[in-house]
Amino acid sequence: MAEDGTETAPADKARARLLDGYDPPPGVADELKRADGSLRPVWAPLIDHLAAQSSETRARSFARGDQYLHDAGVYFRQYTGQGSTERVWPLSHLPVVISGEEWRGLTEGIVQRAELLERVMADLYGPGELVRNGHLPAELVARNPEWLRPIVGAEPRSGHFLHMLAFEIGRSPDGSWFVLGDRTQAPSGTGFALENRMATGRVFHDFFPDANVERLAGFFRAARDAINGLRGDENARAAILTPGLHTDTYYEHAYIARYLGFMLLECEDLKVQDGKLMVRTIDGPEPVSVLWRRLDSRFADPLELDESSALGTPGMVSALRGGAMTMVNCLGSGVLEARALMAFLPRIARALLGEPLKLPNIATWWCGQGAERDYVLANLERMMIGPALSTKLPFDIDGTTALGGKFRGAAQEPVADWLRREGGGLVGQEAVSLSTTPAMIGGRMVPRPMVVRVFAMRTPEGWTVMPGGYARIGRTEDPTALAMQAGGSVADVWVTSKQPVRTETLGPSGDQPYVRRRPGHLPARAADNLFWLGRYVERAESGVRLLRAWHLRLEEYGPGTVPVVDSLRRFLRGFGFETGRAVPPHLLGLFDSATGCAAKVRDRFSNDGWNALSDLSASAHGMATRVQHGDDAARAMSVLLRKLAGFAGLVHDNMFRFNGWRFLTLGRALERADQIAAVLQVFAAPDTPPGGLDSAVEVGDSVMTHRRRYAVETSRSTVIDLLALDADNPRSIRFQVDILREDEARLSGEVSHRRVDEAARRILTLQTELAVATPEQIGPERLTEIRSRLAGISDALTARYLS
Repeated sequence: MAEDGTETAPADKARARLLDGYDPPPGVADELKRADGSLRPVWAPLIDHLAAQSSETRARSFARGDQYLHDAGVYFRQYTGQGSTERVWPLSHLPVVISGEEWRGLTEGIVQRAELLERVMADLYGPGELVRNGHLPAELVARNPEWLRPIVGAEPRSGHFLHMLAFEIGRSPDGSWFVLGDRTQAPSGTGFALENRMATGRVFHDFFPDANVERLAGFFRAARDAINGLRGDENARAAILTPGLHTDTYYEHAYIARYLGFMLLECEDLKVQDGKLMVRTIDGPEPVSVLWRRLDSRFADPLELDESSALGTPGMVSALRGGAMTMVNCLGSGVLEARALMAFLPRIARALLGEPLKLPNIATWWCGQGAERDYVLANLERMMIGPALSTKLPFDIDGTTALGGKFRGAAQEPVADWLRREGGGLVGQEAVSLSTTPAMIGGRMVPRPMVVRVFAMRTPEGWTVMPGGYARIGRTEDPTALAMQAGGSVADVWVTSKQPVRTETLGPSGDQPYVRRRPGHLPARAADNLFWLGRYVERAESGVRLLRAWHLRLEEYGPGTVPVVDSLRRFLRGFGFETGRAVPPHLLGLFDSATGCAAKVRDRFSNDGWNALSDLSASAHGMATRVQHGDDAARAMSVLLRKLAGFAGLVHDNMFRFNGWRFLTLGRALERADQIAAVLQVFAAPDTPPGGLDSAVEVGDSVMTHRRRYAVETSRSTVIDLLALDADNPRSIRFQVDILREDEARLSGEVSHRRVDEAARRILTLQTELAVATPEQIGPERLTEIRSRLAGISDALTARYLS
């Protein structure tokens, strides 16, 4: 019954059950409920949808989102005192819902702030009027390590210093929004926001399509077109510059590169040649004129910035200064992230824009430099009685500082280090209580603190703001647990409209002509990783086949009873497979190496291929802890072989025949040829022990083929013919050399009048010799020579394409 005595509708009862116990803490705003406890209208459709579900249905829906993230391989890197590890992306399944009307007001404030920061950046690296006129303390700029003197006077080729920005925003207890921090250095999160949307779309697959949620694809299309528009020369390329695999947001770098069609580069891929920035590709140096930088500025150039940087490209600053390239964002933009700067932005806004900030900062004070700072530090304990002053940012995306400040939080740092990062001065910031939003924890809806990250991109038409973003959700009611490093989670942000929204895509409009774009250049580093991915996978497969053959014979005959068992054991040890464990550590290392190579080319590797390889590696590691010698291990090796075949099938059947695929194939062919030659050296030698020839055929996966082809027992001639010289056997040396010949010719674009290069000459010579050889001519010495020739081909390919 309702309070007025009327019968409560079933839908109202279901809503009441869902919200039972949802009690935001006093003195804070809540996204779901108004101050009087009533439901905000913008949330009502979603809440009613959830209330109509059983707990089992809801759990299955949430599992769909989690499964998507698992299949897509979304992760973040968590750092601990012992190093770092990849962790599953912590999705909070309930989105944060904001009305379109409220979002339009936020957008106006974001656009104004973006333009203000652009003007501040232009002044700090240009005329310096803000310092000269007293709007900024000189020490705040000059002592900030992110203010890069070599950039002073540089005029961006595009006419702008800033192109992509992010902002941390929160809602105060009175319901208004304010800015917690500006992200200008190398803002991350756009890709994660998109993956959150994809996962949440799976969770609410039966609700989202009709929920009038603004789509994100239009923002990404505008961003892609804007970055491509900065190239100048259409033959030049745009790329994303990443610090590499071990940065915490590498997954996002690879994802955005693949999604938008940009190259993903590391600084080692680049060099400055004749004043221009060039990327090393398999076809030689190619120009790059736009870099979307995800690397902190000071690491970008060891010549002019941080000489200790192992990540940078020498000469990058000179290329930027000379107008040969555009950087998104320009080097030195990290100076705008100093918390102290926020204290001066209101006054600067009036000076540069002639208007107040539409989206205010969290209250911030500049507490001085030199003697002023020393006084504040000396009296810090007394001054920090009460909530007014905090020397730490209320929220930091990386979890290095904590809400409420006061030198406590997830990861404290020495005051001196913090002061140096802030330009040597002391900053005070008001400790605030952020709003809460619903999170489903333990089957119950509970309020948790949150902040929202929003994104803005400069386009030819001006700044455009992503209609949404992503929210950081606290693990507990304690607002210091917002960061993922501290156990927090993330949520999608829905901006809803009262009218149906237009479906957006990355593709051109229907009235534009169809264009088949030429394949992109393949960076030499990416080709090298694909090449070695092929080699490591094939090396692992050979090891698995040898281990299975040994374990089967060990089970049948026992150790030390027949010579072939000892021969297999010695052969395995010669290749690093110590047989003291049923699954040797060296085999696990090969799987780890293969996964590492694949991880470095995630932008060029399918999710299915990645998942198959990850599952393969995880299976091998799991077996290592429980598998016993003999039949148990042989069956385990058979499982790994089936998984290897699944991975190979995905690569062969699904991977586009671009140059990257050819390098992976070249690596596998070289390794397979070498492994088969090594097996034949021992197990097809004149003095091979009884059972050796059968072992060779088994390891070469050609038992049934041998029976059909020769109708006799194995002999040295039949085994050599089948595994070394048969052009139709996909396990033979000859077959692999034929693959090398075909794919290298495609790589080099071979034509009749072109001189044959060293790699092609070596391959052609070996192919011809194998084509005319007879089994009697292929003895152990000749096999040793073939292995040496294969190593020479590998070296020649590396020198031609990968150096």
